[in-house]
Amino acid sequence: MQFFRLRRSGERLVSGLSEYFTEVTVIKHKLTAREKEFCLCFAQTGDAANAAREAGYAGAERTGRRLLCEERICAELERLAALRLRLLGMMAATGYQRLAFGSAADAVSLVYEQEPDRERLEKMDLFLISEIKRPKDGAMEIKLFDRVKALEKLENLSAANGAADSLFDAIGRSAAGCDGDD
Repeated sequence: MQFFRLRRSGERLVSGLSEYFTEVTVIKHKLTAREKEFCLCFAQTGDAANAAREAGYAGAERTGRRLLCEERICAELERLAALRLRLLGMMAATGYQRLAFGSAADAVSLVYEQEPDRERLEKMDLFLISEIKRPKDGAMEIKLFDRVKALEKLENLSAANGAADSLFDAIGRSAAGCDGDD
């Protein structure tokens, strides 16, 4: 019915057909809520049977394998993987920032506590601690992550992300140098 309307309006039938098939493809590629849940669970665990079970499918083993063979499921999983990769980079940068600039106050107070209770430990920010030992003499040894290494990692991350920025900075400096020659 759409084709007749397009013909009367003066548009070509071929362009109407391509728009129709594009629209059908978009509708065909939409995921159900259950399929979206499967994709999210699979992206998290990498286990198709578990993801199908979590999404509420019966016959999870077979259904999980079948869903992984569908093009639209694979496309969604690729999209989620790309998003996760971007987020992982941001999470790493945030972690390095916490290591480089975070407070060691809770780690220091932990050293001076004789027998800290679980509730107190859960409230402490112990992100900077890499290792805790209690030797035979009863003292507590705590090793912190190296802040200098964290700063180096942050610098490497910013250099990788800022390659284009440094090009623009160089162009700006050379333009500023040209302004003085006039």
